[in-house]
Amino acid sequence: MADTTADDGRIIELEIGDVAHGGVFVARHEGRVVFVPDVLPGERVVVRLTDTRKSSFWRAEALEVTDASPHRRPHVWRQADIGVAPELRPGGADFGHIDLAHQRRLKLRVLLEALERFGGVASPTATLTGVLPQLAPDGSPQDEETPDGTGWRTRVSLHVDADGRIGPFAARSHRVIEAADLPLATPAVERAAVALRAGEPGRIDLVEPADGRVRVIPRPEQPRGRGRGRGPRRPATPAPEVVFEQVGARRFQVDAGGFWQVHRLAASTLTTTVADALRGIGGIDPDAWHLDLYGGVGLFAATIAEAGGPSTRVTSVEADVRATEHAGENLAGWVGARAETGRVDRWLARLGAEASAAERERLSRGVVLLDPPRAGAGREVVESVVSLDPAAVVYVACDPVALARDVATFRAAGYEPAEVRALDLFPNSHHVEAVATLTRARGRV
Repeated sequence: MADTTADDGRIIELEIGDVAHGGVFVARHEGRVVFVPDVLPGERVVVRLTDTRKSSFWRAEALEVTDASPHRRPHVWRQADIGVAPELRPGGADFGHIDLAHQRRLKLRVLLEALERFGGVASPTATLTGVLPQLAPDGSPQDEETPDGTGWRTRVSLHVDADGRIGPFAARSHRVIEAADLPLATPAVERAAVALRAGEPGRIDLVEPADGRVRVIPRPEQPRGRGRGRGPRRPATPAPEVVFEQVGARRFQVDAGGFWQVHRLAASTLTTTVADALRGIGGIDPDAWHLDLYGGVGLFAATIAEAGGPSTRVTSVEADVRATEHAGENLAGWVGARAETGRVDRWLARLGAEASAAERERLSRGVVLLDPPRAGAGREVVESVVSLDPAAVVYVACDPVALARDVATFRAAGYEPAEVRALDLFPNSHHVEAVATLTRARGRV
């Protein structure tokens, strides 16, 4: 049974303060912090307290807005609007009630505050933009962002409960909400999703690669092996289908169910942004040794190799065996490119122990690109990277606080952020991507 107090369920009125990390906003009640989603700074709202167990902060759900912000708009997903009961609002579009330009101001504020608070960067600076348009051969926009930031998800995961209901989880819960539409998805993915009928409990992934044909990948739950008791069930692993994604003139192979950027324009936007970052540090030395850590199917290793030329030595490191196999194929056009399977922390530890003096010298002229999972690279990986003394680090981050904590570790070792560019690859949600360039501080030995 959940641990609750007498305050849970109480309805109170609050004035909303600033935005906080994680898609919630800060209010105060009788001196205590209360985190509330689905609201905006400056609004007065009626909320229901949902979690009052902690003495330091409470959580609440918004029921009604009595004094709305000028930046509030009707939610892009009508099922998630403030007029819908909180328990029936689907998750995944927690900023959909905010006009797009203001969403970006709030996301930038979260990023800058994280860099200052957790990264120790005094008066941090960064820019934030939306995705870049895909250009036709004549330079005209071929595909660009919609005005309201919808229609971008090429990959959607829906859940199937024990009663066969299919849909996203309700916000901040594991309760399935049957959705009449999916406005963040591309039209093809949305059509395929709403056509689904009852399935086995588990998950259903929908994927639209560059060919435009939606793959529907059932992932029914499977019981764990013997001796595991009544623990949670795990999704079955489907037989992989190889699909292709297009970034500019280059094609990348990837498993349909494997990792690829979700926004239809994200991969090209990130490639352009990373290439700009490489030019900003003076370009790529083709005779140096460059690393692409958490390299996936080789998207950024290819960006490095293109910047340096066909003989550029770049090694992509990825723990997923299938992704590494694809990276090897995707990087086959560069004679100096390699894809290796391994956990990044262990691979770096081995490199640090075994690298020759000549290899260390080449690494010291190279660039290390990091694209870690949401939790960040972590102290051990950052310190291993620093021990290689690279000329620069380009860090692609999907969580502002994780980035800031790793920036603090880099700064303690003599690397400072030279530029931070944020990208709104997840419009109508609180998520934000950032590309940070770190270089050796002056005087670092």
